[in-house]
Amino acid sequence: MASGTPANNDFALLVAVLPPSLQEAVRQLPEAELLEVVMDLGRPPEARLVHGVARLSEAPVTQEALQAVLAHVGEVGGDNRAGIERTLHRVSAIRNRQGRVVGLTLRVGRAIQGTIDMLRDLVESGRNLLLLGRPGVGKTTKLREVARVLADALGKRVMVVDTSNEIGGDGDIPHPGIGGARRMQVSRPDRQHDVMIEAVENHMPEAIVVDEIGTAAEAAAARTIAERGVQLVATAHGNTLENLVLNPTLSDLVGGVQTVTLSDDEARRRGTQKTVTERKGTPTFDIVVEMVSRDEVRVHRDTGGAVDRLLTGTEVGGEKRRQQDGAVHVEAAPQVVEATPPGGRVPKGTPALGAPRPGPTRIAAHAVSRELLERVLRDLPVEAVVVGRPENAEVVLTLRSRANSPRLRRAAERVGARVLAIKRNSATEIRRALRTEFHLLEGVDPADVHAAVADAEEAIQRVLSEGISLPLAPRPSRLRKLQHTLVVKNHLEAVSVGSEPLRHLVLYPLGTVLTEASDTAPEDVDAPEPDDDLEDDDTLAADEETGDDEDAAPEASPANEGISEPPRT
Repeated sequence: MASGTPANNDFALLVAVLPPSLQEAVRQLPEAELLEVVMDLGRPPEARLVHGVARLSEAPVTQEALQAVLAHVGEVGGDNRAGIERTLHRVSAIRNRQGRVVGLTLRVGRAIQGTIDMLRDLVESGRNLLLLGRPGVGKTTKLREVARVLADALGKRVMVVDTSNEIGGDGDIPHPGIGGARRMQVSRPDRQHDVMIEAVENHMPEAIVVDEIGTAAEAAAARTIAERGVQLVATAHGNTLENLVLNPTLSDLVGGVQTVTLSDDEARRRGTQKTVTERKGTPTFDIVVEMVSRDEVRVHRDTGGAVDRLLTGTEVGGEKRRQQDGAVHVEAAPQVVEATPPGGRVPKGTPALGAPRPGPTRIAAHAVSRELLERVLRDLPVEAVVVGRPENAEVVLTLRSRANSPRLRRAAERVGARVLAIKRNSATEIRRALRTEFHLLEGVDPADVHAAVADAEEAIQRVLSEGISLPLAPRPSRLRKLQHTLVVKNHLEAVSVGSEPLRHLVLYPLGTVLTEASDTAPEDVDAPEPDDDLEDDDTLAADEETGDDEDAAPEASPANEGISEPPRT
């Protein structure tokens, strides 16, 4: 549990609404560990603790027991929640299809003073603060204490917008846990955004406290409040800042995200893909706090900078804080490379939402058999896992006929996923595409393949950033084709020069007039070797009919069709 002292003890009032047969069992439990009591029709009642579950009785819950509890609590509202007068406890109902209550969750509410000691400097700064965390991690408890500190310790005019009476308790008189803060109740959950604006317009607050911003209308209302100079402290569901950025409904709280298509020149100048993801505007909340647990948080003091770093693939950072034995332990944020603001030069590499991540490569099958994809992956020496949605993938495998689907392209662009298109839904086609994607060459040492790819990628980045021509180390023809594929994907030019075994690629910026090849001495320019040419379509078709693709070179894959080394002069 979080460090701190309960402001007052309402526990006995919660126990009193339970059926007599359960009251003594609940009293025997450690009060500080109890989170909620669960009563489901026809099942034994249970108590959920911080560390485990305890059964309160072997007798199943009856309809009479449920009605007895409802008779001692407030009226159940449209959000199926009720409370106990002047307490912070919450009673949530589960109904059947006819509207009859068949289950209850009695959640223990506590006002704990000192629970925001590790965030107090942020609250006192006057900046807008957003708390992120999964359900049950203690967001509302901290929000309640924030309201009390702002009102009592800092003497501010504080207005609490209380949609489900969780912050200020049930009844018309607010719970003492919010101190001198005033409370506005919300008649219906869908009116929360209206009450947020009403609080600003009618009551001149210096700070507004809101629990669970979850809709686009509430996000827009939050921005309106922030633009009027009122300090805003709120919570939202999501474990990390990245969860919020990927949430299209709530991403505006941290500045929003937009996909921008760059010109060829701008993409070369930035050293990135033509499609990049950027922050759209100024974040509503200046500070974002990720609640790891009740006693540990990660603080992002500059939301805009953190989002920019996330979108450009650099380390997001964040300051770790932990509360233990009444003391706050702070671990300074690691040094990170500052990301440039939207419109500035983006660091080399792909956007962060599609940046390479540790662990297996995530592949999604779109209009392609997932079973076939999984079977092929089992036979290939790669670390990859199949995921269900393109939004969660780094690579999306689809049919050529579906590759230009606007919906698929939007999903792929949003997360920076690569789209692989195949001719038809067959194991042969899938295997060819994956061999090319993962640079698998039959009969070639994987270490040589890795060295050739690394050499090409390093040279590509230099040519993109410095605008110079650059030769690569000599490689066999199959490795040169692999390097050439990477060059073309990055919008550059390449020419093979020299004779075997010193034949190699020279990289040029896109649009360069390639006269260097004509200046090469005749003895250095030999005729094309048979294995330097890609297989033609007839060969590909024959392979598809036989299904014999195990010996097919990756350069014969559909992803590389039409790509070959430039003719030698």
